[in-house]
Amino acid sequence: MSDGPVPVIELKGVGKVYRPSDAPEVPALREVDLTLGAGEFVSVEGPSGCGKTTLLNLLGLLDRPTDGEILWDARPVAGRTERERSRLRLTGVGFIFQRFYLLPTLTVGENVELPMRARGMPAATRRARAAELLGQVGLGDRSASYPHELSGGQEQRVAIARALANRPGLLLADEPTGELDRENAEQVLKTLAEARASVGATLVVVTHNPAVAARAARHLTMADGRIVADARGA
Repeated sequence: MSDGPVPVIELKGVGKVYRPSDAPEVPALREVDLTLGAGEFVSVEGPSGCGKTTLLNLLGLLDRPTDGEILWDARPVAGRTERERSRLRLTGVGFIFQRFYLLPTLTVGENVELPMRARGMPAATRRARAAELLGQVGLGDRSASYPHELSGGQEQRVAIARALANRPGLLLADEPTGELDRENAEQVLKTLAEARASVGATLVVVTHNPAVAARAARHLTMADGRIVADARGA
């Protein structure tokens, strides 16, 4: 299970406007109200530019809203210090990106250890946890390999292992199969489902892929910066 209780996350009237210095304002989110319960599996769908990634960045505390508020377990995120926000991102959120973002100069095992290193875990604890996670994603024999020696699907599974390192309560995946063929995408989806179960986390997946969305129990559809549909059911 995760290190602490899996959070309930609420967005209340959240808006996000980007203000480039040399261009007009760009509204990315508009008056979003959303509650994510503990352990949910949620897909976020919609056309490019509708605000999906902005929503994910706000949920993961990578960005701040222009309007409204975000609450973790009924406590406003805005009321936390920058140090508290950083700690919450490190221990409470696991990120999985479309392009993997593995460090090419580190081995697979060292990449998985990175979040634990940032948390200050002892080296022996990090190595043991990394070995456990790589075993879970079917790459227990590749710890000493480098990212360029892996297939795209294997790299994404390493990224999933890295996201699970600190046993987060919230997993955020942005087009996790977007760079993969069907066979590798299927393996990654299976790994994600097992990963979510292993830590009891809430999983939010941004996707254009109907096969990915079909696995979620709740489906958010976005358009023009708003959530225009919120449906439950397989």
